[in-house]
Amino acid sequence: DCLPKLDFVDHNGIVFAAPSLAGKVVVVNFWATWCKPCQKEIPDFNRVYTAYKDRGVVFLGVMTDAPEPGILLNFMSDYEMTYPVIPATNDNLLAFGYPEAIPTTFIYDRAGNRRTMKRGALEEKELREVIDELVR
Repeated sequence: DCLPKLDFVDHNGIVFAAPSLAGKVVVVNFWATWCKPCQKEIPDFNRVYTAYKDRGVVFLGVMTDAPEPGILLNFMSDYEMTYPVIPATNDNLLAFGYPEAIPTTFIYDRAGNRRTMKRGALEEKELREVIDELVR
């Protein structure tokens, strides 16, 4: 499977256009604010994102619920979320086969090929191992 050729728009309206993702390692994580395993993995994702964002790694957190803007901002602050939060759309849900579990994480190499798909929470160590291999 390849990274779907679609644009992702974050909650601030910033567009991550498909061409801009070419040549990058891309982590797409489907999550929700109410999801306990998501809440557990977000701090790990933040640490890994901070460590790799300047090395051609893009994180896109596709949010499957729709909290009020103030609630989302508080959630992002509480969990120190620094990577882009992308509201789920029919297009991005369809492109990823409507993930059956939340969280679900897809990781793509620089050529856009899917290297990992994990249902359930990903721990920092596991995430770093996959990304380390892909940024070499």
